[in-house]
Amino acid sequence: MASKGGKDGYYRNDLEKSSLKSPQSVDRVKRNSGDPYWSRMESRMWTGTLLVGTCLLYCARSTMPICAATMSESFGWSKQQSGIILSSFFWGYCMTQVLGGHLSDKLGGERVILLSAVTWGLITTITPLAVYVTSHPLVLISFLRFLMGLFQGVHFPALASLFSQRVRESERAFTCSVVGCGSQFGTLVMGGAGSLLLEWYGWETVFYFAGFLTVLWGYCVCAYLLKKKEKGLTFEDLEKSFSPSAVTHVNWKQFFKKAPVWAVIIAQISVASTAFTLFSWLPTFFKERFPDAKGWVFNVVPWVVAIPAAVFSGFLSDYLISKGYKTVWVRKVMQMFGMGVSSLFVLGLGQTDAYWQAILFASLAVGLQTFNHSGVTVNVQDLAPSCAGLLFGVANTGGALLGVIWVYLSGYFMETTGSWDPMFLLVVVVNVIGLLVFTEFAKSERMDTEVVQV
Repeated sequence: MASKGGKDGYYRNDLEKSSLKSPQSVDRVKRNSGDPYWSRMESRMWTGTLLVGTCLLYCARSTMPICAATMSESFGWSKQQSGIILSSFFWGYCMTQVLGGHLSDKLGGERVILLSAVTWGLITTITPLAVYVTSHPLVLISFLRFLMGLFQGVHFPALASLFSQRVRESERAFTCSVVGCGSQFGTLVMGGAGSLLLEWYGWETVFYFAGFLTVLWGYCVCAYLLKKKEKGLTFEDLEKSFSPSAVTHVNWKQFFKKAPVWAVIIAQISVASTAFTLFSWLPTFFKERFPDAKGWVFNVVPWVVAIPAAVFSGFLSDYLISKGYKTVWVRKVMQMFGMGVSSLFVLGLGQTDAYWQAILFASLAVGLQTFNHSGVTVNVQDLAPSCAGLLFGVANTGGALLGVIWVYLSGYFMETTGSWDPMFLLVVVVNVIGLLVFTEFAKSERMDTEVVQV
């Protein structure tokens, strides 16, 4: 008797055996079978592309902080007026996190990232031109920075949504960590190249540099990576994404009653707000405590350390899971380093008066914080693959808003006490609270389906 499937069965078996001889053949078979995840080659291409995109995001975001002092001198702005421009970005940034996550969940993160990048790239490019077409440059630049914040606010929720849909669970931590390195790369690139452009050719070139590279990146993504149907968003697409038929099976009322969901939200709020606080105040701390120190050292070394730390944490996380360790245990261990051990060095930073010891503590604190990419960031995708973008958007909105508050409170307490201790203590307390909640209630099982119970 012939085996089940007959002659066609033999052909299929032969095809499967021959296909498994090379990774490329395996990728081809998976794509033909309707596998939603990226093939090995696609994953490498997209990881590198999104790494560059995140780098450019931070390049564009850093243009105004780098040029603020020079522009203030040129236009006669006070520190309060400069503060209005600098803060306007973050108010826009807070407003589109949830929207960007929702659109990415429904329409695809690739499309949302591309459209937003091209838009904020153009805004960056035209900023120097806009200054000279109005008699009130302060108002116009503040508005442009607000718009940039609106469009950049969708980036990280879109990444969370994209990775949950296109990257396998066993590879997500490494992918998130590598792409997350773009924030450190962008800070380094703009800190180096941007400072030189500012000194040699004027503040306008800093904006042209970041904006042009972003638009060029968008063109390359559109031309070489996206399919035709993924290259834009229409009003019809937007209408479909908010139609009743597009609503997922998630019971939102029950979803937000689950402890693991709130554990990841609280942890992300803690991570984002404390990272923003340190990012905002560390340069001033070094300048005041060590006035003879070189800015290019303390503004660069911690971020150089953070890049290999992020890659290592992603590799370590995926390796431990591949060896059979429970996913939730690995996520919690990553957070213990990212929020717990890093806080020890934050405390040490506030107590030391030795310059190179301060550099060491700052580098270890910033480097260990990148372990959060392999912890809470990926846990969002563990819990809710169907709505990871929206969930991350909710958490990151809270983190951004709280970050603005913490930065203000830190400045207030430092001014009233004359000490840096309140700022560092605030960072540690917020991190410890977030870590305790995460280690107690975090899980790695899906929470976006009704069959999952807490």
